[in-house]
Parts: sequence; structure tokens; C-alpha cells
Amino acid sequence: MTRNKAGIDLRLGAAITASRMARLVIRQLGRGGGTSAPGLVAQKLDPAVLGKLGGRLEHGTIVVAGTNGKTTTSRMIADMLELAGYGVIHNRSGSNLVRGVINVLADRSDWFGRPQGSIGVIEADEAAFPELVANLRPRVILLNNLFRDQLDRYGELDTVARKWRTALERLDASTTLIVNADDPSLMAVTDNLPSPRVTFGMKLADHRLAALPHAADSSTCRVCGADLSYDALYVSHLGDWHCPNCGRQRPDLDVSGHDLQLNGMESLDMTVETAAGQTSLKVGLPGLYNAYNAVAAITAGQVLEVPMPVMRDSLAAFSAAFGRLERATWQGRHLTMILVKNPVGFNEVLRMLTSATGEVSDPVLIAINDLDADGRDVSWLWDVDFELLAGGQQRIATTGIRGTDMTNRLKYAGVAQERLQSLPAATGTALDQWVQELPEGSSGIILPTYTAMLDIRKVLAAAGALDAFWKQ
Repeated sequence: MTRNKAGIDLRLGAAITASRMARLVIRQLGRGGGTSAPGLVAQKLDPAVLGKLGGRLEHGTIVVAGTNGKTTTSRMIADMLELAGYGVIHNRSGSNLVRGVINVLADRSDWFGRPQGSIGVIEADEAAFPELVANLRPRVILLNNLFRDQLDRYGELDTVARKWRTALERLDASTTLIVNADDPSLMAVTDNLPSPRVTFGMKLADHRLAALPHAADSSTCRVCGADLSYDALYVSHLGDWHCPNCGRQRPDLDVSGHDLQLNGMESLDMTVETAAGQTSLKVGLPGLYNAYNAVAAITAGQVLEVPMPVMRDSLAAFSAAFGRLERATWQGRHLTMILVKNPVGFNEVLRMLTSATGEVSDPVLIAINDLDADGRDVSWLWDVDFELLAGGQQRIATTGIRGTDMTNRLKYAGVAQERLQSLPAATGTALDQWVQELPEGSSGIILPTYTAMLDIRKVLAAAGALDAFWKQ
């Protein structure tokens, strides 16, 4: 560490300065929000910048990881903490690689490396999780779920699980682990560690699956290899599980969700039970998967001693993260955009859209890209239950680099040819054509993969229908 006579860390100061200058140049040139590259610049100048800045936060950091729901869950936690009076530093733009986290910490620190906040809420990419944990030494780690996603980037689930386990084994009792106990893989990853573990999950009489879906990822016991059995199954392999061979089972839950009522695409009501008793909640997002996110956020709030009334008010006022059930009005049409990126997430979206009547209520545009951030392998589309869309009359259009693959998949799912529309691969052109064909004043649903979502948001932001994601 290079310090001057006044004890100022000159290398850290140079890294923060360079990061800010890079971000300013990127935004001035209109090349994006500068949510990632400036962090890479800072790390080049000071390789220890992440640990230095994270270590200066008075109340430490909360790292949120998981295949699905980490953006929404981390925003829920950040909103709760802000309402409770904390100064929160959060990678709210969703830039969740190491360089993105460095960028937000540098942006929220002064020239001397003093953070302009007291607590960090950090969303972590699955692959970046070990490095982030090693450098930040978090006060709390929340693990939401572990599903198959982007095999070309992450590898099989066992690969991710092993890397996470290795990272967690290096922590001590000063870190609290919050774990979705409905996920047998996460329970195996976090068994017998020095860090204390707090569990959450669901205890629902309704909204159950009849059997493990074919896209389920963890159907066998990670200790003995026997097939797991379920007393209740909610999402993919998440539920009240046990192994009939070795006796492993879901433990008693520290925080649990009960009495879930799904209010279409608008909201949900539920009861959450903690050690302090039961509390009724209204959450400003729909879907069973968002009920899981809310229970996870409540568990984090409990660990951080946020008062329950504050958490209840925060969840009632919560609005969607960018691209995740985000609503916009453009050209007189009302659009809802829902990010889809893997079989489990896509299945839950389709389940939500068709649960009321067995069919979608509005025309749908599905935009599939296969760029690096999406995952190059799109064979996962064959594990999505598009058969749920076979009934009904609404038009289903496709676009994106792999739009034709999507159309083909829908044909095999039994969607009638007259309901299908193949639009140009350029998502901006396709979006304009699709919207123009919607009756004025009507609604439509957009289901994009990640880079397609960014392209569509760019069009809507340029028209003033949405804010740029880095401004939210």
C-alpha cells in the first residue's frame, strides 16, 4: 500500500479518480451507463480496491447470490434498509461482476476512499461470487436458489456448487448465511460450515406442483445419491424434501411463507412467520417466485434487525427491477416486460401468465438472443414448458438472433401456425412492428433474454417511456 505522510492511500485515490473519469467519459460519449468498465480501470490501478472499499463500510456488506431472483431480492433488501435509515450502497443497475461491484463502491466513495454510505447490498453473479466473498468478507450472505443456467459460462450445477462451497469454507462465524432450505442443493452446499445458518422457505397448502418437472435440476440426494421425495413441491426442485434412503430432509424453517394469494400480474398477498410471530404482507409484484424473493428479503431484514413494520411498508411499495415485470406505455400501448433466461425462470413466468384461465391474456413477443451475456447455447428452450401456450387465441411473435429457433420450438409445443408471427431479428425493428399491430390502448407482454431486454429498453428509454437502466 502506498501512503503519503498524511496516511492517505495514494493508490486507492488514483483508482477512484480513474474510475470516475472513465465513467464520465463513457456517459458523455453516449456509450452507456459506465456501470462496469470503470471498475476494471480501478482494479488495474489498485488490485486490492474491492477489499479496501468494502472493508470501510460501517455495517459491512450483504451479498445476494442465486440463479434466479437475486436482482429483485437485493433491491428489496436495499429498499428496506433505506427506509430504516441506513445509507445503502447497492449495485442497483444489476452490474454484478467484480468490476461492476468495484465501480459502484468507487462511485459512492470520496477521493480518500471514505464510503458515502454505511452498508453495502451487493448482487453477485454466480461465477463472480467466490472472488466477491473472498474480498468483501460479508456480514451476511443470502443464497436464493441454484438452477441450471448458461452452461457455457457456469458449467453444470455441481461445478457452481463446488466453487461456492470452497468460498464459504474460508469464512468464519462473523458471516451469517441465509439459505433457501427448500433447495436441497443449497442445503448441501452450506452444511457443517463455521458460519451460522438461517433458513427460509415455503409452507403452502396451495400453488403446488403435482410432480417434479422435467427441467428440475436437483432430484437426487447430494449425500447418498438416492432419489429425493417431496411432501410439497413449489418451483422446480424447491419444496419440502426428504431423502428416504439416508434421512436428510428440509430442516425446520426460521422464516416461512404461508397463505399465498396471487393477484394476477399485479401483486401478491401472503403471511410470513418468524420467531416473533406471523405478519400479513402485500408485495407489489406478482408470482410465486416473487413470494420466494420477499420471504428471502424478510429473512435478511430479520438478521439485520430491521423492524417488521418497516419491511412490510417497503414491500408494499416495491416496484420491479428493470426488465423484471417492468411496465411502460409506448405509442398508446401498455407493455409489460419480463426477463426470461433459463428453463425454471421461463416456466414460472409462463405459469404466472396462464394460471388464471389456462391461456395468456394478451399478445406476446418473445425475443431470444444468444450473445455472451445470454449464453450461447439455446438448447435450454427445449426444457421450457411452452406447451402452456398451446391453448388460446392470442398472437405470439418472435424476434432476436435466435427468433427462428423460438418459432420452431413453439410449433413443436403445439401452438397453432396461424397464431405465430416471425418478426425481423433486429429487436428494435420487431418491437416497432409488433406494437403497431396492437390495437391502440391495448396491452402486450414482452419476454426477452438479457441482451434483447437491454435492446428493447434502449428503444423505450430513447422514446421517454422508461429511464435508462443505470439511472434507476
